[in-house]
Amino acid sequence: GLEISRGLLRSKQWYQRRVRGKIVCIDRNDPLAEQMNDITDVEKVMPGYLEATRDWFRIYKFPTGKPMNEFAFNGEWKDKAFAERVIKETNEYWKVLVSNKGVADDVATKNTSVQNSNALITVDEATQILNSQPVAAAAAAVEASTQNQVFVKRTIPENVCC
Repeated sequence: GLEISRGLLRSKQWYQRRVRGKIVCIDRNDPLAEQMNDITDVEKVMPGYLEATRDWFRIYKFPTGKPMNEFAFNGEWKDKAFAERVIKETNEYWKVLVSNKGVADDVATKNTSVQNSNALITVDEATQILNSQPVAAAAAAVEASTQNQVFVKRTIPENVCC
């Protein structure tokens, strides 16, 4: 998700994920939450925010030599109804996954919290599994190119990397 609340997230509230799409969301306790019920409200309440966000997602990898990102739906922000359909569909896939129905043997679905899951295990069993894993290697050195600061003017044309 793409959190647009004005406050900071507390530790362990944000989990990094690789997702193909972003769902714009706001903390219900944010002072602006009452004013935003759909994507069109974001532009009304926070003018320019969505355009700046799309620009950032388009160019953020470009300074490291990667191409600019392209967007589904021609970069059009989709509405709340669309997002809710995607969430519901994804949840159905998740339910199938945790039920182990038709899941390949090499897909690990063991968990300690999904009560109707065929792969439900105890915390002690999970701890044993984790403790039996090899110790993680030391973190790789930080790549020097990630330490560069690059400023890209917003006026850069879409086809600059093509």
